[in-house]
Amino acid sequence: MDKVKTLESIQNARRAHEAQMTKIKAAIDGEKVDNPTAVAKTKCAFGQWLYDDENHLRDILGSLFYDNMEVLHARWHSEYLRVFEIFFKDQKKGFLSKILGSSKISEMELDRAKLYYSELQATTQELLKALGSSERRIGALPESKFY
Repeated sequence: MDKVKTLESIQNARRAHEAQMTKIKAAIDGEKVDNPTAVAKTKCAFGQWLYDDENHLRDILGSLFYDNMEVLHARWHSEYLRVFEIFFKDQKKGFLSKILGSSKISEMELDRAKLYYSELQATTQELLKALGSSERRIGALPESKFY
């Protein structure tokens, strides 16, 4: 991947992560989210980009930058799991339970989800900051560093 495509891929990863946060906020706000973000860190759009061997991110960014992003991404997913369990774990309940409203989120669960979301926001800011640093690093690298 050349320099321009690598920079575009970082911008796409940023947008994908921001879209994940938008979905979580929508769930907290009581909106229906049909396609929640994957719990596994390798299955979300950001993770697919981060762990794609074809883009050679570790080689291009260096282990320090890459490992930092990987740690932040893994932490985000462990924090996200708590939100997922509140809003999406029982999403596949049967038709009857949906009609009877037994899958409604309690006020206490909603308060917990809001707290978890604030933690996710903090981790997201760190992750986006790491992406920005990586973007600047890539911008400063010579074209010869790319595949």
